[in-house]
Amino acid sequence: MFNLASIRRIEFCVYAFAVFSFVLFHRSAAAQQPASAQTPIVLRAARLLQVDTGAILQPGEILVEGNRIRAVGTSVEHPAGAKVVDLGNTTLMPGMIDAHVHLFLHPGAEDLQTVIESVPWRTILAEKAAKDDVMAGFTAERDMGTEGAGSADTAIRNAINQGLIPGPRLRISGNAIDLLGGHEDANRYNPAQHVLSNADYANSAEQIVEVMREQHKEGSDFAKIYETGSDRMEGGVLHTPYQYTAAQLTAAVEEAHRLGTVVAVHAMGEPGTLYAAQAGVASIDHATHLSDETIRLMKEKGIFAVPTFTIFDYFAHHRESQDQAAAEAAMLEYKISEFKKQLAASVSFAVGSDVGPFPHGTQARELTLMVQYGMKPLAVLQADMINGAKLLGWQGQIGDLKPGYFADIIAVPANPLDDISTCEHVSFVMKNGVVLRP
Repeated sequence: MFNLASIRRIEFCVYAFAVFSFVLFHRSAAAQQPASAQTPIVLRAARLLQVDTGAILQPGEILVEGNRIRAVGTSVEHPAGAKVVDLGNTTLMPGMIDAHVHLFLHPGAEDLQTVIESVPWRTILAEKAAKDDVMAGFTAERDMGTEGAGSADTAIRNAINQGLIPGPRLRISGNAIDLLGGHEDANRYNPAQHVLSNADYANSAEQIVEVMREQHKEGSDFAKIYETGSDRMEGGVLHTPYQYTAAQLTAAVEEAHRLGTVVAVHAMGEPGTLYAAQAGVASIDHATHLSDETIRLMKEKGIFAVPTFTIFDYFAHHRESQDQAAAEAAMLEYKISEFKKQLAASVSFAVGSDVGPFPHGTQARELTLMVQYGMKPLAVLQADMINGAKLLGWQGQIGDLKPGYFADIIAVPANPLDDISTCEHVSFVMKNGVVLRP
């Protein structure tokens, strides 16, 4: 039998154990937190780029406290105990944003790998891809379809957010949405084998909405829809059959708004690009051909074009046959000429590379190509960082070096306004106040 004294002793022991466990847990948690969460950091470099204005501060300093930027200037406060990181003859700039990636793809037979590789294996490779991208300076990305891996990108995003694996901030779509016999429907395989599409089927407005609801339940941040395909050049003419009508895409956009999100489309040319603009999607990705009316609607509704030059450039040099490479080269040349017309018409661009079929971590070449094909370096950087932040829903939080913004900061060897290719040689990466590289 327990008397009152023994009961109180037991209660005291339980209380003491609880207090001890609480203190031990919080001491352990504090020990595991990155130094940047406990100690202010001052980053210093020869130059600092203010993306919104194009101004270069010389030298440049940034005070980081926790996961936020607290001050920016040629000289900032150095709080007591702050860690000073001198990055020497480099340029500080915001982390880059890739608005069109495929974490679940890697180079080599991208259609076949979705058939022969298991989703668990592809998820492991996606974890590596996310790390490669962030180490290359891409601190935020939009994953434009897992290509048959369903909602596995939810796990990658959540693991990054919980600090379990390194990677960029992510907006994810799960599978893309496609119609029967459409762009990603394994059309080249033996029909008797019933090879599944790399996307989720939807053959009507009602089915599009149903699929979007299922994807949202599984963790998607937005919907990616194939609006054109298969896309090809024949005799110098772009053939790009549409998949969904403007009314069907409008139903998707309305459902996305109900869910508090947006729709992005793969759309190479007319009339699919027009239907997407009429529906009010957030972005038209690839956007190889845009009619005057499509451009007018895009400007009116604030729709971004995401050109994705790097994938076309890569395939023009890395196809199985010379005929395939020649076809890709013809598509690229057509795309460049149309891009110059879009520039002259003041289309708003965001930057996306379509990385996946080419190696992750190399997609800063997209910025180089956009300059090579006619954009000014500052305009490309603004498209990447300011427009990219808007497109991903992080406007006012990332994409510039300003007090209150998340501390997503990189350093490159030279001044990107003089040589945009310096963005392909990132030497320092901080994401959310944590130094990831070096």
